[in-house]
Amino acid sequence: MAPGSRCCLLLLLLLLLGVLGAPALGDPGPLEDVVIDRYYIPKICLREAQMGDFIRYHYNGTFKDGKKFDSSYDRGATVAGVVGVGRLITGMDRGLQGMCVNERRHLIVPPHLGYGSIGVAGLIPPDATLYFDVVMLDIWNKNDKLQITTLSKPQRCNRTVENSDFVRYHYNGTLLDGTPFDSSRAPWCRTLLHAELFPLPGTVIPPQASLVFSVLLVDFHNPKDGVSLEHLEVPETCKRRAVTGDFVRYHYNGTLMDGTLFDSSYSRNQTYNTYIGKGYIIPGMDQGLQGVCVGEHRRVVIPPHLAYGENGAGDKIPGSAVLIFDVHIIDFHNPADPVEIETVFRPEGCNVTSRHRDFVRYHYNCSLLDGTRLFSSHDYEKPQEVTLGANKVIEGLNSGLLDMCAGERRVLIVPPHLGHGESGARGVPGSAVLRFEVELISMEEGVPEGYLFIWHGEPPANLYEQMDLNKDGGIPAEEFSTFIKTQVAEGKGRLMPSSDPEKVIADMFQNQDRNQDGKITPEELKLKSDEDQEKIHEEL
Repeated sequence: MAPGSRCCLLLLLLLLLGVLGAPALGDPGPLEDVVIDRYYIPKICLREAQMGDFIRYHYNGTFKDGKKFDSSYDRGATVAGVVGVGRLITGMDRGLQGMCVNERRHLIVPPHLGYGSIGVAGLIPPDATLYFDVVMLDIWNKNDKLQITTLSKPQRCNRTVENSDFVRYHYNGTLLDGTPFDSSRAPWCRTLLHAELFPLPGTVIPPQASLVFSVLLVDFHNPKDGVSLEHLEVPETCKRRAVTGDFVRYHYNGTLMDGTLFDSSYSRNQTYNTYIGKGYIIPGMDQGLQGVCVGEHRRVVIPPHLAYGENGAGDKIPGSAVLIFDVHIIDFHNPADPVEIETVFRPEGCNVTSRHRDFVRYHYNCSLLDGTRLFSSHDYEKPQEVTLGANKVIEGLNSGLLDMCAGERRVLIVPPHLGHGESGARGVPGSAVLRFEVELISMEEGVPEGYLFIWHGEPPANLYEQMDLNKDGGIPAEEFSTFIKTQVAEGKGRLMPSSDPEKVIADMFQNQDRNQDGKITPEELKLKSDEDQEKIHEEL
């Protein structure tokens, strides 16, 4: 055949083979090198196998007719080894290089790159072309370091984990090809001593496997940690800060470091009330509430050794959990506190002030220290009226109304032991500190305790005769009332101040009408001073 004809025939043969794809999967003829078909390449390929890398892979090995001669799948174990250093048949050594994890290849290995003219007795005949279907599972090198990729990081990160910190975290563990081998359903705790990969008990991890952990850090602390404070909002005016022994009322939200809510006083619509610094609450909160102001918003971060320790509490606080309390201080007081009095306005030339047993009229607004309005006399038609010292108002308000001038205005801070106590009252929470804005409208001089009427001088010597206006030997209610009103009008005596003088006179008459027959006899009429003296003699 002429040289030109041979060239045309060869070109036609090459074109035909290209159309049929024979060099890849058909009859390769006398191949010079391994044939590689990358029939699946992952979208993400962070690394390709290179000479000297340690790899793990699965494969099926067949002859041209599809007959299987070997399979790692049948043995239930992957193949592991170093690529490109002559530990594999040459064709496999070449065909595995450049592969990505999870990549799949078809390899056609000619005899001279496989088992040659000798073959493998009973398994691979001489001069056999070998077909391999390979999937790459793992690639690593002895020079590799721990690889860390931060997937998400909070905008606010005041502290990062250091050696000897105690961490709580969730994780998913997979092999490099994505096969899961373990996952935490609850936080799995371990002291982080140094960064290294470690096998987990009870899991199936192949030898020489690279491990991938997707980790969510729940919280961490160090046994040397103390309480961490963050002052979120502090009132501009803070006259006093809480100290050990004070009784504090506050609202709070309690969360774990990942934001999980475990408790809230707001959900109960009731403040938490406690003494601080006396061990009634967890040590971290005992410390965290020191120095608070009324109205302050504070964040208290408490490590577990100052909270609920390794055992946690209930089903909402895990063991070794760091706790975050966002607190709002409603009020606080000390059992030794007196009424706090601030004079807002005092008229000039104030010479007469309210005293014990005086009858006073006043306006008031009552609220909690956080501004919650409770009561106001302005809601009624008339001012409030009371006799000071008659146990008709709470002790703290009574004290705050003493020594006031008419027209004077005050602000009173009344601690609960001088207010409504631990039980509170209708509309008033237990152990609440109260704030009163009071204005004294008027006052009348009172009478000693137990008296309804007092003489400005000595009473008449013939009192009964003067009181018996018609001289019939008996004093009915009308005569009694007329006589007392005359004494008051002439300035000879005064009634106990009251908004209802007629009732005071009626009470006086009833006290003197001892047999309740509607009139007072000479034997029945007695001055209170005489009655008190008789009682003293009886006691003696």
